[in-house]
Amino acid sequence: MDQITHCLGKLSGKMLVFGGVYSNLQALEALKQISEKENIAPENCICTGDIVGYCAQPEEAVQLFKIWGAKSILGNVEIQLRENAEDCGCDFREGSRCDSFSQLWYPYAQSKLSENSLKFIKTLPNYINFTYANKKVSVVHGSFFNVSEFIYKSTDWSVKNPNFKATNSNVIIAGHCGLPFSHQQENKIWLNPGVIGMPANDGNSSVWYAILDDANDQFSFTHKTLDYNYKLTSKLMRNGLLPEEYSRTIVTGIWDNTEILPAIESGLQGFGIQL
Repeated sequence: MDQITHCLGKLSGKMLVFGGVYSNLQALEALKQISEKENIAPENCICTGDIVGYCAQPEEAVQLFKIWGAKSILGNVEIQLRENAEDCGCDFREGSRCDSFSQLWYPYAQSKLSENSLKFIKTLPNYINFTYANKKVSVVHGSFFNVSEFIYKSTDWSVKNPNFKATNSNVIIAGHCGLPFSHQQENKIWLNPGVIGMPANDGNSSVWYAILDDANDQFSFTHKTLDYNYKLTSKLMRNGLLPEEYSRTIVTGIWDNTEILPAIESGLQGFGIQL
């Protein structure tokens, strides 16, 4: 299908950016409350995709997102759901643990989504771009070229740089990899705010998002942690239909495996996020 970009024009005021809700209703509820407390309008709240994922409440999460009025691009999961595909399109290695887990949670999510939620998913664009604090910003999921590409802080700048050229952007806000980070070079910024649906393999049950600020017409960002009712999320996931390993990760903050991670990020498991 054609690649669709939503152009939001010039935005101002604080912005909230986040990724990977992953069907985690409790985290989404907590983040919505943060936006309201900070007086950040829904149109200034942007998700990097994968509203649907590993957790137990895909339908409820999509409906709350819709009611909230925040904006999102398509993650690989939404693309696959839209196409009624047989797998999540996460680009996990065939036969890997992540691949075997996806054969549980993805059909579960498919079975729970209403036609109304699927209709909403089909309205989401592939990319969002806007101008903010005199910078051109593009929102992608994995990368501009591949929705399922895993890009980390340790990923070489030569891989990231073509994305800025292709989008004509100064800032790229991306998701998919599950870890918050920023990488700045050549007056360009690659920013991954992290995801709210799963911990960041840092040994902590809290999850990650970011706040953008344009005070004094200067672009700045701050990574933030989000506390939420993770015990309820984990309990709901222990339903006999979803991977128990993911329900444990919700509590422990440690991933079941690091098979998708480069050596540097894998070695930081449990040591906290290095920002």
